[in-house]
Amino acid sequence: MEVSAATASERSASIGAYLDELAQQRRLSPHTVDNYRRDLRSLCRLIDELPGAGSGGPSDTRSDLAFDAIQTHHIRRFVAQLHTHGLGGRSLGRTLSAWRSFYRWLGQQGSATHNPVDSVRPPKSPRALPRTLSPDEASRLLETGDESPLAIRDQAMFELFYSSGLRLAELAALDLSCLEDLLAGEVRVLGKRSKLRIVPVGRKAREAVAAWVSQRPRLASSDEAALFVGQRGQRLGVRMIQLRLARRGLAQGLPARVHPHMLRHSFASHVLQSSGDLRAVQEMLGHASIASTQVYTHLDFQHLAAVYDKAHPRAKRKDDPA
Repeated sequence: MEVSAATASERSASIGAYLDELAQQRRLSPHTVDNYRRDLRSLCRLIDELPGAGSGGPSDTRSDLAFDAIQTHHIRRFVAQLHTHGLGGRSLGRTLSAWRSFYRWLGQQGSATHNPVDSVRPPKSPRALPRTLSPDEASRLLETGDESPLAIRDQAMFELFYSSGLRLAELAALDLSCLEDLLAGEVRVLGKRSKLRIVPVGRKAREAVAAWVSQRPRLASSDEAALFVGQRGQRLGVRMIQLRLARRGLAQGLPARVHPHMLRHSFASHVLQSSGDLRAVQEMLGHASIASTQVYTHLDFQHLAAVYDKAHPRAKRKDDPA
């Protein structure tokens, strides 16, 4: 039991040191660090539950195993266990990535002689296609007769989402300093992994932003740098942006709950349908890999298939009118 307690303590200390490095040196967000913590605790629990080398009874487990004693076949066993308990391919992929990075760090510290996670891949799960608005639904969402300052602000935000495919955090982070470029037809945003990109801004969005800027002094604090502010004059938070968009969707009678990423998906799908230029859409979305953008080609195919089913004589059902 003394060996088990010592080993468990060593594992806990290693995890603590690793998480400290993620937070302080790599400057990962608290949310990301919490995800790593949860995945590494899961690894410890699975190690503790391994059958022991003794009688094989319920209490005969391997809490004495150090991280370096874990082999690839153990990792495969852990993945199978988690999958059996309902974890899907994407979640398992994230968990394996956390474990793999941790073992890489252990190797750099001289605490592990191998990485048992390197050759393990998660099971594939069917990729759900993103929900998008049709062009008609997007137009309905963006049609409003409300001339109040908050409605004018909301219109500017929603037009920007749809015009430029911005992520929620990217839009919330916009400052007044970007206004000149924005009104000239482009916006610079800092995306994932601090990657800067420039995306075009359409005429409707420019007009909506100009209308909001004329109203902004009525709400904004004198020293507030944010482009979009709330009733208290401070930068508008991401949660409030989500709520305002969802309320607009309900008010306009749209069938699904509208969220910012749905407008980003709709932007990508509609641009791709019109242009067929996958690389341009990739650049505008800020995707590091073309594979992330290719999901929109499946949406485009769905649209083409629907047109085919309605128009092609061989696709019509017998009971359809000629």
